[in-house]
Amino acid sequence: MPEEAPFVPPLDVKAQLEPHREAVKEAIANVLESGVYVLGPEVEAFETEFAAFCGAEHCVAVNSGTSALHLTMRLYDIGPGDEVIIPPYTFAATAWAPSYVGATPVFAEIDEATFCLDPKAVEKAITPKTKAVIAVHLYGHPADTEALGALCKKHGIALIEDAAQAHGARLGGQSAGTLGDAACFSFYPTKNLPACGEGGAVVTNDAALADRCRALRNHGSHRRYFHDEVGYNYRMEAVQGAVLRIHLKSLAQWNAARQRLARRYLETLKETPLLLPWEADGAESVYHLFTVRHPEAETLCEQLKKENIGFSRHYPRPMHLQPCYAELGHKEGDFPISEAASQQCINLPIFPTMTDEQQNRVVEAIRTFFAR
Repeated sequence: MPEEAPFVPPLDVKAQLEPHREAVKEAIANVLESGVYVLGPEVEAFETEFAAFCGAEHCVAVNSGTSALHLTMRLYDIGPGDEVIIPPYTFAATAWAPSYVGATPVFAEIDEATFCLDPKAVEKAITPKTKAVIAVHLYGHPADTEALGALCKKHGIALIEDAAQAHGARLGGQSAGTLGDAACFSFYPTKNLPACGEGGAVVTNDAALADRCRALRNHGSHRRYFHDEVGYNYRMEAVQGAVLRIHLKSLAQWNAARQRLARRYLETLKETPLLLPWEADGAESVYHLFTVRHPEAETLCEQLKKENIGFSRHYPRPMHLQPCYAELGHKEGDFPISEAASQQCINLPIFPTMTDEQQNRVVEAIRTFFAR
């Protein structure tokens, strides 16, 4: 009986972080020795370094990307009666942000090629109640913030980047984090810039916005026991700041590795019937995921399983069809591009330490599937 081929994982967090194991241990030990476990010098240093990486003036580190999104709603005084435009095809946290403050998420269709918000659909969705647009840089590709920014400026509303999957992505030479009025990042362990746990940040060039954000994450307080407004315990732990500082030094290298692997996929799979990722003019994706699309996605997934190849599938039910938003009255067919993407997309393995041999196995399995 032939020996089963080694498993190709969809991502390999442990292998990616292995070269940094000793540095991370030392950084954690230093935090423990310092006695400063929440915020403090390590978090402050990370904020300075990540702001510089993004080319932004300010970074406010928080405990998760979800918290970052929530805080931006408070920063723009969004609340009951207001509307925030978001894509239906996204992680739930994008929708939670307006819901947490009593506002209404209003869905607008995505672009067929990039899976990011379609500016034309956003324009149709704007009403006098619209206070913000959350542009999700999905799978590492920047949304069309040039067109969206022009729309937002015209209507006097905020453009917020959900950059949870786009650390280092660029559009027109500018980095994610500087493409809107404020940007929200996640440092969940599977992200391009991973923490060893939860973590997030709000990035902006607006000093007043950043100052208020620092207070809101810390119980609405600039000075201990004095509270200017109702706030939250959204502070980043010092250990995460210390670990992120180490990983940030490798982020450009990790992104370059993902981009190289993406180019190989694009070249080796171009003759297959798969709909492959596409970069818009002036856009530079960091390929948090390499997402392909085909009507026979389910059958292809079964074949990948048989070949001992990992994969992932994101957002199988778009947000407008989730039971928690049933009161909004949406039905199947309201956003056909988002609905098709949710059923037909597969994320192929891609991670910085992936070998050419591993990638060749993925390609061969897909080619064999379509040659059947």
